[in-house]
Amino acid sequence: MLDSKIPSGPLEQKWNEYKGHVKLVNPTNKRRIEIIVVGTGLAGASAAASLAELGYKVKAYCFQDSPRRAHSIAAQGGINAAKNYQNDGDSVFRLFYDTVKGGDYRSRESNVHRLSEVSTSIIDQCVAQGVPFAREYGGLLSNRSFGGTQVQRTFYAAGQTGQQLLIGAYQALERQVTLGNVVMYTRHEMQELVVIDGKARGIITRNLTTGALERHFGHTVLLCSGGYGNVFYLSTNAMGCNVTAIWKAHRLGAYFANPCFTQIHPTCIPVSGDYQSKLTLMSESLRNDGRIWVPKKQNETRKPAEIPEEERDYYLERRYPAFGNLVPRDVASRAAKERCDAGYGVGTSRQAVYLDYAEAIIRYGKVECNKHGLENPSIETIRGYGKDVVKEKYGNLFDMYEKITGENPYDVPMRIYPAVHYTMGGLWVDYELMTTIPGLYCLGEANFSDHGANRLGASALMQGLADGYFVIPYTIGNYLADEIRVSEIPTDHPAFSEAEKAVTARLDLLMNIKGTKTVDHFHKLLGKIMWDKCGMARNANGLQEAIAEIRQLKKDFYSNLKIPGDKNEMNPELDKAARVADFLELGELMCVDALNRNESCGGHFREEMQTAEGEAKRDDEHFSFVSAWEYKGEHEWELHKETLHFDVAKPSQRSYK
Repeated sequence: MLDSKIPSGPLEQKWNEYKGHVKLVNPTNKRRIEIIVVGTGLAGASAAASLAELGYKVKAYCFQDSPRRAHSIAAQGGINAAKNYQNDGDSVFRLFYDTVKGGDYRSRESNVHRLSEVSTSIIDQCVAQGVPFAREYGGLLSNRSFGGTQVQRTFYAAGQTGQQLLIGAYQALERQVTLGNVVMYTRHEMQELVVIDGKARGIITRNLTTGALERHFGHTVLLCSGGYGNVFYLSTNAMGCNVTAIWKAHRLGAYFANPCFTQIHPTCIPVSGDYQSKLTLMSESLRNDGRIWVPKKQNETRKPAEIPEEERDYYLERRYPAFGNLVPRDVASRAAKERCDAGYGVGTSRQAVYLDYAEAIIRYGKVECNKHGLENPSIETIRGYGKDVVKEKYGNLFDMYEKITGENPYDVPMRIYPAVHYTMGGLWVDYELMTTIPGLYCLGEANFSDHGANRLGASALMQGLADGYFVIPYTIGNYLADEIRVSEIPTDHPAFSEAEKAVTARLDLLMNIKGTKTVDHFHKLLGKIMWDKCGMARNANGLQEAIAEIRQLKKDFYSNLKIPGDKNEMNPELDKAARVADFLELGELMCVDALNRNESCGGHFREEMQTAEGEAKRDDEHFSFVSAWEYKGEHEWELHKETLHFDVAKPSQRSYK
């Protein structure tokens, strides 16, 4: 029976009540306790810095050469917080409700409300660190809108919000490194979790520079290793992003929750060729001012400027007048796919729609001309001023688009299409962020907890920093208060030896296959299966076929994989092979989960379950639960269910019309 440890009492009082009664560890005892943090993105860096500041001895690990290279740096558009600086009706409750509704009522109310509560503190924390959020003329922090909301609550730093937030967390982390409270292990990748007497007590890592395996003890382990979108091969994730850390924990008993809940982002640069290795995201913030459209004529060959206004279909504005271009990501993605599948797509591939800034440039230009007292300005003057405003707000995004496509988005509309971006599934955690393995915690995108079946834009950064700065510093004490008498366990303990032997055996197995096909060959094949049959649309037949195809691909992988070099040296191909081996198993579980969830919700769209208008159709009677899968052996999992209770945000058919 899953125990989510949700505090009793009214929803808005749960977190304060919890904090008022949680067990504490006194300062002297904190200095005796070692904490392992795997991953140094926003969740990991903020957690490591915060716990070290409290006095714990922290060891932090990342496979990059610096914590600053964590994929959090790629987040562009912003971070949500219920500050209501715009005085437009926002509140903690509205952020809570928007998040639960946006996730199609498949998230835990208590976690989402806590996230909404601490969101305001995140902004204060980051401002104090010097994060250069955009500001209004008068100096107040600026806000813009993101999908799934009707208020402006997204704080941003141009189109590089993730980078600036990560630098803030990195500075806090490096301060603790300098003080000796954090030991930083770069170019180290977790290969195995060490469990002693049923509790997480350490990890085995591989030094990616030398190939050496190393043993590390901790009284507790925090996994902050990000999402697993690269199971699809092509995604907006950094190419090193992987599932290995949480997958190793899963195989040792940590339940994996809602693995099929994948977010497809509607605003990506379309695939351009067979040899492409990743996709590039264009920030959702562009949907604030950009208008999305396709020609009303199928297989249109004219250039966008040659298509008159009356022959353009602004389909999001037409179908969802209340939210328009700012509908949630799953809704916008499916709508784009539907238009392209119906023959209205643009570009050479016909797998794209237009994101057009022409109207915004004119609108901003007219305002600027008024500011400058210009009467009857020419259209060229208006456009000139308008471009300057757009450049100030979104310039780096426009520059990035032009560098990649060779097209100037100030003059011609951008072409965009949905792509894999974020994963809402992850290790199951309770209210304290602990997994089903005692002493093992999971933070940020690596857990399942806050987003349900679809994440609202600008909420990933919010969750990562909330978990690291404001949740785990409280909840971890509730466990560690009972661990203060546990002495450091020597790494020659049999459990460490057995874990290292298991890692050695896996690496030897991969190195000894000596086939003829590269790691990327298998990864691309897996990605195609996943995208075609467990991507934007899914059905029972396709999922059953995918499971069989993945199992066959796994057999081929272990028969025909070729890895050059040696395991006892720097070997990026071996690193990739180990990650793809885990992706093969994860891909199967994702399809099993998608097949079991016979409903449509958020980004999980079962073609058999849709409304007459093509919207996702939930089955609250049978599927209002978190799917928590327990690993039982190769191709075998047991399903455990955490029933979701909605006392405040009562489930209803989502409507953005």
